[in-house]
Amino acid sequence: MNNLATIFLFNNQTGLGMVITAVIGLVLLILIFYLIPVGLWFQALVSGVRVNLLQLIVMRFRKVPPSQIVGPMIASHKAGLRLTRDDLEAHYLAGGHVRLVVNALISADKANMDLDFKTATAIDLAGRDVLDAVKMSVNPKVINTPPVTAVAMDGIQLICKARVTVRANIKQLVGGAGEETVLARVGEGVVSAIGSAQNHKSVLENPDVISKAVLQKGLDSGTAFEILSIDIADIDIGKNIGAILQMDQANADKNIAQAKAEERRAMAVALEQEMKAKTQEARAKVIEAEAQVPLAVAEAFKAGNLGIMDYYKFENIKADTRMRDSIGKPAAGGQSRDKSENKK
Repeated sequence: MNNLATIFLFNNQTGLGMVITAVIGLVLLILIFYLIPVGLWFQALVSGVRVNLLQLIVMRFRKVPPSQIVGPMIASHKAGLRLTRDDLEAHYLAGGHVRLVVNALISADKANMDLDFKTATAIDLAGRDVLDAVKMSVNPKVINTPPVTAVAMDGIQLICKARVTVRANIKQLVGGAGEETVLARVGEGVVSAIGSAQNHKSVLENPDVISKAVLQKGLDSGTAFEILSIDIADIDIGKNIGAILQMDQANADKNIAQAKAEERRAMAVALEQEMKAKTQEARAKVIEAEAQVPLAVAEAFKAGNLGIMDYYKFENIKADTRMRDSIGKPAAGGQSRDKSENKK
């Protein structure tokens, strides 16, 4: 029994050791195949691309995925392009998109476009999609402008929509302005062309006048695009800006005239009040002077310069004056009586 237990324990230990050895061997095998991309090396070999197996291993330590380099190298070799591993690896380490650049170079070569590896990598590192730029050079893009509002010389507002056909300018992609600049320049040209028209009818009759005027200004200079054509898609008539401005000016003139009239009225009222105050002042002086007359008469009596007969004559004159004033003023009853007699 002891011998059988010993044999059974030995067999178990031997089986466990074999399992552990197999697992370690499998892990080592996976690690070796990860560090040594034999599949990529063999794929490059049968595709005619000479890549050293040691170089593929060193790429792992430089944190460069070998598939990101070998795949584009095979594609460029099959397309007849001569690209080195160092150039592709340097572009990847610079933060570029290797596969995108290689695809753009292949497309440009098939379309007989002059695009070299240095220019393509510069465009890619500048943040632009170099493959999309190549596609746009082959197949031009149509950009619809937002509604552009302009006013002709006769004061009529026109709302214009244009379609701008552009293609990418490969040489200006690095440092060139984008679509926003092109749309802004086209809008400026449309406003200038409509504003220089004598009347809105001439623009409606010949919309191509706007296109010709805008194209002659060379709006694509300094941009990443080349303008092929500008087509006027739609023109609508807006407001009569000239009439609105004239109405606003008339209202402003009216308000100014009213303000000046109110100012003159206020000045007249102030002058009237001032004259009333002067009249009251004059009346006060007259009353003050009249109040001094009895005093002067009394002084004349005391001094012997005025006799009693002179005083009576003076009073008679005053009574006659009051009587004449009362006769000269017509009474209300007398006026009504005269009117009734005239009716009879």
